[in-house]
Amino acid sequence: MRTPVVMTLGMVFAPCGLLLNLTGTLAPGWRLVKGFLNQPVDVVLYQGLWDMCREQSSRERECGQPDEWGYFAAEPVLVARALMVTSLATTALGLLLASLGVRCWQDEPHFALAGVSGLVLFVAGLLSLIPVSWYNHFLWDREVLPAPANPVTVQVSYSLVLGYLGSCLLLLGGFSLALSFAPWCEERCRRCRKAPSAGPRRSSVSTIQVEWPEPELAPAIKYYRDGQHWPPPAQPRKPKIGFPMPRPPPKAYTNQVDVLDGEGEKAASSQGTSSCSTQPYHSSLPCDSDL
Repeated sequence: MRTPVVMTLGMVFAPCGLLLNLTGTLAPGWRLVKGFLNQPVDVVLYQGLWDMCREQSSRERECGQPDEWGYFAAEPVLVARALMVTSLATTALGLLLASLGVRCWQDEPHFALAGVSGLVLFVAGLLSLIPVSWYNHFLWDREVLPAPANPVTVQVSYSLVLGYLGSCLLLLGGFSLALSFAPWCEERCRRCRKAPSAGPRRSSVSTIQVEWPEPELAPAIKYYRDGQHWPPPAQPRKPKIGFPMPRPPPKAYTNQVDVLDGEGEKAASSQGTSSCSTQPYHSSLPCDSDL
């Protein structure tokens, strides 16, 4: 079976979102500060969640700069640290479930497990989108996110953009994988419709009582009463339809010889011979006297 399109999209978007969020979390580029007094014009300071880097003329880059304004103690930074790490861990769990549910070296994917992985990835996208949006909301507020006073300016840096892109990809990938619940729910509903109900089912059609005729008894049982058999009642004769056909005459045997001729003669004339022998001709037919 080919992998469904929604699962393929989810397996593409989710790893990309994980890579972007991981880069945005570790890279010191959430805010760009420039325009320092008593500093060269091309000196900029990149502020991240874990480190600060000073860069000049895009050639010299020095990380591990001291926090002179209490930037790392700001509430948006602390919340972003916790939620971004949680989002990365949740994304890794979602990808593990997705790899097991989408294929797992089987002929057909496990739709329920793929749907669960989509929900986990969607939550991971929310966990990364919340700190990124909150940090961007207070980006220019120097009281919430400390920064030097004017003429120093603050701008959005690349890590914040990567955080937005990674969060959106996780949301899209999680939503796409969560659509795998549709075939699973359809299969479950089909099984529920086929399964017999636990209680007695009430018919929607009114019950109709049909009286079937009793089977006719055999004549030996039907006309037996008072210890003896009675003849069946006379049935009305059905009228005959048509005209009578002529019947052929019966084939009867007739003897052409008068077998009584010569019976009055004496018995001596016969002496063991049949009366038929006295006839002027012999017949091949038997005589009554012989019988």
